[in-house]
Amino acid sequence: MTVYGTRPEAIKVAPVIKALETSEEFKSVTVVTGQHREMLDQVNEIFGIVPDYDLDIMSHGQTLAQIFARVMEQLDPILADLKPDAVVVQGDTSTSTAAALAAFYRQIPVVHLEAGLRSGDIMSPFPEEANRKITSQIASLHLAPTLRSLANLVAGGVQLEDIAVTGNTVIDALYMAVERRTAFTDQAVERVAASGRRIVLVTTHRRENWGDAMEGVGRALARVARRFPDTEIVLPVHRNPVVREAVLPHLDGLANVTVTEPLAYGEFTHLLSLSTLVLTDSGGLQEEAPSLGKPVLVMRDNTERPEAVEAGTARLIGTDEDRIVAEVARLLTSEIAYAAMAQSVNPYGDGQSAARTIEATARMLTPVLPDLLPDFDLGGELTAASAKGGA
Repeated sequence: MTVYGTRPEAIKVAPVIKALETSEEFKSVTVVTGQHREMLDQVNEIFGIVPDYDLDIMSHGQTLAQIFARVMEQLDPILADLKPDAVVVQGDTSTSTAAALAAFYRQIPVVHLEAGLRSGDIMSPFPEEANRKITSQIASLHLAPTLRSLANLVAGGVQLEDIAVTGNTVIDALYMAVERRTAFTDQAVERVAASGRRIVLVTTHRRENWGDAMEGVGRALARVARRFPDTEIVLPVHRNPVVREAVLPHLDGLANVTVTEPLAYGEFTHLLSLSTLVLTDSGGLQEEAPSLGKPVLVMRDNTERPEAVEAGTARLIGTDEDRIVAEVARLLTSEIAYAAMAQSVNPYGDGQSAARTIEATARMLTPVLPDLLPDFDLGGELTAASAKGGA
């Protein structure tokens, strides 16, 4: 059983679900919570996934506690009825942690996809850092995307035999989506895409940036737009009114700024492939953009994805208005600085992570299978890691 509820989760579990559906060893059952609604449904449609169960918990203004409680309450009777051999959860949302806990209470093994990411600050990203750590305490199998994630898990007391290094399934999903080159439904975005001009793709929504920091993001974008009139800024704006009220007033009347509703995943990946650089506070984009050679400027003070920063594909710049403007300007004016980031090696995998996930899960449930050793390059360090448990 795979349980997910947000758009980012849907993207990352989609390759796993498709692999499960074609597997001779497993029967796949999908449960969506609806923590996100429309954006979640769009991703399911793109990948041809029809959920078996839809908890539909979404309600306007719901709190984190309400999300957690509704997921557990509505998922529990499904677990009791189906008694799955394992429950797969992804990442760090309230859906993933609540589902993991519900499965644990039923003594069902939990498989944690994208395990081991850590920022070191339990309040940032919030509540994701805490969610990941909680899920790690109850998971039976930890699917680490990188060796850094593996090291984090071991440092937290997870046994090596309970970890497999798989790469990140977001790369599998990205490659699948980019190949389709989905047409844009927003005519303004289509005009930008057809213009041949440089594109700065922007996403912002993090809770820890709400308030003055996000106001500063809006002002910074306006300054960049005025300084580089030959460059297009595209902002698929988050639906949360807190985000919109902070950012959008600063962008009124700027001809080279295109504000659009959140794009369907296929359209978003198409736009990403056409972009010059990415300015974001998202987690997933730090993994996706480097796969397409796009520099990423991260509007956060820390990240649970340090591999991209260390590889040079991403740079932490915080939310200071002047710093944002300066860092974007540096990449738009310096070919050397741009090339240094664009040509760095992506550390997150090779697009075969879903297959490794299925193998590792089968091994956990059928211990006679041989140990799983990933064969893709994670910085040349795999030879130093034990083959036991797939690490």
